[in-house]
Amino acid sequence: MCCRDRDGNIFAWGSATLFATLLEGAMGHRYYVETPIAGRQATLLGAEAHHLVHVMRATPGKRVVVFDGSGGEFVAEVERVDRGSVQLALLSQQEIDREAKLDVVAGVSLPKGERQRWLVEKLVELGVRRFVPLVTERGVAQPAAAAIERLRRAVIEGSKQCGRNRLMEIATPARWRDYVRDAASDGCRLVACPAASATAWDAIRSAVIPPGGAFAFAVGPEGGLTDEEMATAQQAGWKAVSLAPRILRVETAAVLLAAAACLADIGDGNRQP
Repeated sequence: MCCRDRDGNIFAWGSATLFATLLEGAMGHRYYVETPIAGRQATLLGAEAHHLVHVMRATPGKRVVVFDGSGGEFVAEVERVDRGSVQLALLSQQEIDREAKLDVVAGVSLPKGERQRWLVEKLVELGVRRFVPLVTERGVAQPAAAAIERLRRAVIEGSKQCGRNRLMEIATPARWRDYVRDAASDGCRLVACPAASATAWDAIRSAVIPPGGAFAFAVGPEGGLTDEEMATAQQAGWKAVSLAPRILRVETAAVLLAAAACLADIGDGNRQP
């Protein structure tokens, strides 16, 4: 299938040249389309439509970049502005992979309030593939349905900002024992423990994980994991690691572990340019 740019030049649909040409005229913000994009039309709804129309003052003819979370990125043009929605014509598509090489899974006992949102946005930026809210003995914030919905919205906002075209999964909350038992056993599995003698960096550097392999980590609540919870993890094959000589907040510990995975040779650090 072919299409034309505004100067009449003909390009194949999905060509990188067409995408780059059309991208030059697009507005800087990225927008998320809630339903899978198929064909040559898409619709923005709710908050996405409101931002485009009332904040960015977009009118018919304006170009934007949109994605639906499945891997593709599209340059689109505003066709029509309706009450509560914006109709878009898709001009070009490009499969742009900005995902980490590792299958990184983060199991975290949620901190309180807005710190949850900050945590999720940073994990999205660092390439975590799946986030599992953990139910622990000393947890201070329960992963209720409303909280999970807010986290899913934070994933979208983080993806729009950092350029990811696949959404980090917010998994169903899991009890501690279930999470540590069910994690893939053929990868690297680390649990944050201030008293551990091994460091996270040394554990990651010494791990042998094939391309696309699993890297899972677990961070307990601010009150710490119980001795029983730590023993459950270690009996399941998890390695206890320290992160710093200081006590870190939950979200700081989780971001440190995610960043370590990205920087290690087994993570984003050995990706070829």
